[in-house]
Amino acid sequence: MIEVSHLNKSFKVYRRDAGMKAAFKGLFHREQTRVEALKDLSFSIQDGEIVGLIGPNGAGKSTTIKVLSGILVPDSGECKINGRVPWKERKAHVRDIGVVFGQRSQLWWDVPIIDSFDLLKEIYKIPEERYQATLHELTETLELEDLLRTPARQLSLGQRMRCEIAASLLHEPKILFLDEPTIGLDAVSKLAVRDFIKKLNEEKNTTIILTTHDTQDLMALTKRILLIGKGEILLDGSLEALIDRYPEGITAEEMVVALYKEYKI
Repeated sequence: MIEVSHLNKSFKVYRRDAGMKAAFKGLFHREQTRVEALKDLSFSIQDGEIVGLIGPNGAGKSTTIKVLSGILVPDSGECKINGRVPWKERKAHVRDIGVVFGQRSQLWWDVPIIDSFDLLKEIYKIPEERYQATLHELTETLELEDLLRTPARQLSLGQRMRCEIAASLLHEPKILFLDEPTIGLDAVSKLAVRDFIKKLNEEKNTTIILTTHDTQDLMALTKRILLIGKGEILLDGSLEALIDRYPEGITAEEMVVALYKEYKI
């Protein structure tokens, strides 16, 4: 279970005007402002839920995922995941979670995929028998057989994302954080990833938090939506109730645009 209560997180941002004069001035005096990435963020997620975390760029989605995964420490507030504080008990916490960032890789770029998997096995201290069984299942389900001996840099984006998801699941986590997992994928790859995520949730009761700008991901996978804007939770409700708020026949993209306009984000 995930419990988040009154989380706050801010960052220093340095600014300067364009031009050489401003650049020279910046060597001696840098103007800085403070950006509030998360403001009094509170929500809870039950075991086995698939929750869509949506909002425009800069809304605080990725920051939320990084705090929940223990990468970032908030300025204030509380967060407990399965009874642990992510940033205080990180070693124990990471054994229960998997994280996929659509624009970052956990695979070693120049070595075959199987070497990255073997190294992750050692990092997570996965017993050999369990590792081989999980690897076999993931290889079959995500169709990785022809990719395992290929370096990550030689894979297409869709192939690499399937390997990224497998890498995050080798230690059989209870919770999976997916930050834009289908970004840049072709239609076939998107369908394959969606089918796998749905199967994972149904068969293993894995809790999944999905951040995405792809409305088809939301419609296909989630039953609950968390709308975040300027670091705050603006809406927490079922996807079905959200659809009922808008005229029949409206597309998913139009619904999300209308939602953003309604909340002025």
